[in-house]
Amino acid sequence: YVKMVGEDPDEEVSPGDVQRSFGHKPLLQRIAIVAAGPGFNLLLAGLLLLVVALFVKRKYVNIGTVLNTFLIGPFMDLFLWLDFLPDASHNPTDYISLACAILLAGIGGGLYVSGGVGAGPKDGFMLTVAELTKLSVSRARMAVELVVLVISYILRGPVFIVTFFYTLLQSPVFQASLKFLGKLRVSLSEKWQTQRSS
Repeated sequence: YVKMVGEDPDEEVSPGDVQRSFGHKPLLQRIAIVAAGPGFNLLLAGLLLLVVALFVKRKYVNIGTVLNTFLIGPFMDLFLWLDFLPDASHNPTDYISLACAILLAGIGGGLYVSGGVGAGPKDGFMLTVAELTKLSVSRARMAVELVVLVISYILRGPVFIVTFFYTLLQSPVFQASLKFLGKLRVSLSEKWQTQRSS
C-alpha cells in the first residue's frame, strides 16, 4: 500500500509539501484519494467479470454478486489505510494464521455461494467455467486462480510461494464447503417446507 505525504497526522511535512499533503486536503478529496487505491482495481476487475457473467451465464448473478463487486474493494482499501494488520514475522504463528485464513476463506466462499444469493464475480466466473468445461469446481477454481496469478506475475504484481499455497489449497476447501453447505441448505429448506405445510 502506498503511503501518502501527510497521511500520518504525527508526520513532519516539509513546508513545500504542506499544500499537496494528504492531511491538508478536504475530507471528500481524502475519501476520493483512498477510494482510488488498490481496492478500486479490484472493483474494476469485479465489474468486468460481472459484465461477462451477465452475457455468459446469469445464473450466478444476484444481489450478493453486486454487493460483493462494490464492497470488497473499498473494504480492502479501508483495511490497508487503517494499517492495523500486523507485518509478517516469518515465525510459525504466521503459517498457522495463513492455514486458518485459507480454511476460513474456503469455507466462507462455499457458505455465501451455497446460500443462493449470488456468487461474487470471480466465483461466478469460476462456476461458469466449471459448468462449461465439466471440470470439478476445485479444478476450475485452480485454473482460474492460476491464470490470474500468471497475469499478476506478468504485470509485476506481488507473487510469492504462499500465493501458490493459497491458490492451490483454498480451492478443494471451497468445493467441499460448497457441496456440504449446498446439501445442508436444500435439506433444511425441504424440512422447513414440510413443517410449514403440516
